Amino acid sequence: MSTTVAEILSLLLLVCVLVFAVRRPGGAPEAVVAVPAAGLLVVAGAVSPSAAWQQVHTLLPVVGFLAAVLVLAHLCAREGLFEAAGAALARRCAGRPRLLLAGVFVLAAAVTAVLSLDATVVLLTPVIVATAAHARARARPHLYACAHLANSASLLLPVSNLTNLLALGAAGLSFTRFAALMALPWVVAVVFEYVVFRRFFGAELREDAGDGAPRTGTAGDGDTPDPPPLPVFALVVLSLTLAGFVVTSFAGLNPAWAALAGVLVLGIRALARRETTVTGVVGAAKPFFCLFVLALGIVVQAVVDNGLGDAVDRLLPAGSSLPALLGVAAFAALLANVINNLPAVLALLPVAAHGGAGPVLAVLIGVNLGPNLTYVGSLATLLWRRTLQDRGNAPDVGTFTRLGLLTVPAGLVLSTLALWGALQVIGA
Repeated sequence: MSTTVAEILSLLLLVCVLVFAVRRPGGAPEAVVAVPAAGLLVVAGAVSPSAAWQQVHTLLPVVGFLAAVLVLAHLCAREGLFEAAGAALARRCAGRPRLLLAGVFVLAAAVTAVLSLDATVVLLTPVIVATAAHARARARPHLYACAHLANSASLLLPVSNLTNLLALGAAGLSFTRFAALMALPWVVAVVFEYVVFRRFFGAELREDAGDGAPRTGTAGDGDTPDPPPLPVFALVVLSLTLAGFVVTSFAGLNPAWAALAGVLVLGIRALARRETTVTGVVGAAKPFFCLFVLALGIVVQAVVDNGLGDAVDRLLPAGSSLPALLGVAAFAALLANVINNLPAVLALLPVAAHGGAGPVLAVLIGVNLGPNLTYVGSLATLLWRRTLQDRGNAPDVGTFTRLGLLTVPAGLVLSTLALWGALQVIGA
């Protein structure tokens, strides 16, 4: 197969895979198209079997870690962790929408950082709907906050986002060093988003705005249900698991072992108490999505091998200077909004890694903050949109886009400046 034909076929199949992942007709798994597309590219010679296998071999530990964290988040939800946090937030912030927004930002940022952005989108967002109703506040500002923080608050830890897991090895950093370098960019991104949200939703966050306003949720007429008990056991296990991430990092082990330990403890307890089933636990790992990630990796490898890699090599700024890092973050954000952040990070990492940890982390700022500009920027945003649509609360594309224009360009600059400062102080 000629290079031109291979390039056209690879790009065409990548578009088909992404469009299907966005649309998911009939709720079909993303892997339904991704796996045949990957197989076709191998058979056609657009990507060699050895290159395809190498990509799968590279992604397997990352995907395994992702599956473990997803199950951990599911088990924490079964223990009532999210409901308890939402109820506590509603009690403390009732009648004070601005305080509620601050609480939602703290809660969503913490959940995203520790349990991944999928937990914020799938598990926390419905809880925030009920929390806003119980706190007698309009739900809209807080729901858009969940979407934004699922992306922007995923900068902190390797476990916060699949893109981070992919970049961890490329950056050559330990778990703790990654967190140390990304802590300041994470704080800057979250605080900046909060300031923008306070101004953008100013009218809806007035303390009298919720009175008589339509509310989303199931709360009764001013009645607040009895708060659920705090799941102490789940909190202890989650804290120990997070500590285990640090310990395994120092020991040179894959932090997936710590996640697996947390899953086993909570899973055995939930199964013994009949709070879940083996089928439920396996389903929480999203096996079809994990298969989709592996297949997508092969499709992206074909695109990279047949032209995109050379284009990225020519266009991506080189070096770790501040202008170079700003250019890398901007390029990564643009590519994420064109082809989605997961394919973008797979295409960018091999080139960015030549410059060391700085450019790799700048790529993460781009692919994690950039998707707040458009629905197609990340799978998490698409999942958030689908979650709200299923509950009859479809978000408005105009509001989402305006918020993106206000937060993404400036947020990229501020967070990249923070990364550059952290690199000067801590070193790569």
